[in-house]
Amino acid sequence: MEASALQLITNEIKNKGSSCITNFLSNEQLALLQESVRIEAEKHKGSYFAHHGGGEIESCLLGALGASPEFRNMLASVYQAGAGQAAYSDEILKVLRCVQGTSGRRESNCFHYDASLVTALLPIEIPQEGVDRGDLILFPNGRRIRSNVLINVVEKALLQNALSRKLISAAIRHKLLRPEKLQLVPGNLYLFWGYRTLHANEPCDPSHRRATAIFHYGDPHAGSFATRMILKLNQRRARRATALGTQPTA
Repeated sequence: MEASALQLITNEIKNKGSSCITNFLSNEQLALLQESVRIEAEKHKGSYFAHHGGGEIESCLLGALGASPEFRNMLASVYQAGAGQAAYSDEILKVLRCVQGTSGRRESNCFHYDASLVTALLPIEIPQEGVDRGDLILFPNGRRIRSNVLINVVEKALLQNALSRKLISAAIRHKLLRPEKLQLVPGNLYLFWGYRTLHANEPCDPSHRRATAIFHYGDPHAGSFATRMILKLNQRRARRATALGTQPTA
C-alpha cells in the first residue's frame, strides 16, 4: 500500500474515528470465507461461536491475510500514527466471531475497549436490511493511551460491566449520547483505534447470521504481568462462551 493511502487511512481515523477500505476482498475471496463460516456454523447448530486463532482461522483465507506483509505493514503504520512509536510486538491476534440465533440479541450492546490499539474489522456475513443488523456503534478516540496498565484495568472494569452497559444503552435510546454508527458491508475492511474507542455491536435479527473477522494489533501494555493475565482470562471466557453457545461480554 502506498504511503499516501496509509496517510489517508490514519487521517480518517484521527478525524472521523474510523476508516473504511471498500471492496477489500474480491467476490471470490468473500464467497470462500462465507462458505468456511457456513461449515463452522453448522457444527455449532445455530449457536454463537468464536475462534481465537487456531487451525480454523489459519487454514482459511484469514490466516493468509494475517501473514501478508502488506497487511501487516498497514496495521503497523496505523499503530505508529496512534501511539507515536512502533508496537512492542508485531503479533496479530485473529478472531472469528459468529452470532446466530438468540445469542445476538441477548449479548448485544456489550460496550468495551480493546486491549490492542489497532482493530481491523472484516465483516463476512452481515444483514443488510431491516432494523436489527448488528451495526457497529462507536464513541471514537474517547481516551488516550494510558501510561499505567493499572489505570487501564480500572477504566475497563468501570465500563465493562452489566450496569454501565445498561446505562450507556439507555442514554443512547434517549439521545443523551450520540455515538457513531457504521452499517457494516461484507468484504469491506474497517479500521479504528479499538483501545481508545468504546464500541459494541447492536442487536442482530436472530433469523440472520452475523460473522466477522477481527484483527487486533499492538497492545500498548504488552509484556506486563497484568496484560498477560487479562489475555488468558479473556481467552478462557471465550472458550467457555463458545462451549455454551453464548457470547462473552469482554
